[in-house]
Amino acid sequence: MTMTTAEADKILLANFAPWVLDLGLTVEAVGEDRAVLRLPWSKRLAREGGALSGQALMAAADTATVIAVSAARGGFVPMTTVQQSTSFQRPVTGADVRIEAVLTKLGRRMAFADVTLSDAASGALAARASTVYAILG
Repeated sequence: MTMTTAEADKILLANFAPWVLDLGLTVEAVGEDRAVLRLPWSKRLAREGGALSGQALMAAADTATVIAVSAARGGFVPMTTVQQSTSFQRPVTGADVRIEAVLTKLGRRMAFADVTLSDAASGALAARASTVYAILG
C-alpha cells in the first residue's frame, strides 16, 4: 500500500526538529521509491543577493530522503544521516524549490538516495545531493 501525502506530512510534523518545520516543507507526492517535497520561497532563507541558502537546500534534501525511506518502508522508522554530498549548480531566487528524493538502494539497515533540487517556477536544476542513511529501527 502506497503512503499518502497526508500520512507523509504527519511523519514530517511528528519527527523533525522545530527549525526544520520552520522551513515550511510540504509533501507533494510519495511513491514506492521516492518523495517529492516543496520548499517555499522565503526571504528568511535567502542569502545576500537573494538566493536561497545552501543550508536550507541541504536540510530539504535530507528531509526528503527521510520521507522517501518512510514511504518505501510503509511508515517512519528511526534513521540517521550517515553521509550527504551536495553539488550546487545555480541559485534559486524568488521561487519555490521542488525536491525529489529517489531511493537507489534500500536495505534492511542502509538506504541510499539521489536527490534533485529544482527551481519550481522554471524547472531549472539548482542542486543535486547524494544521501546515505543508517536505518536504526
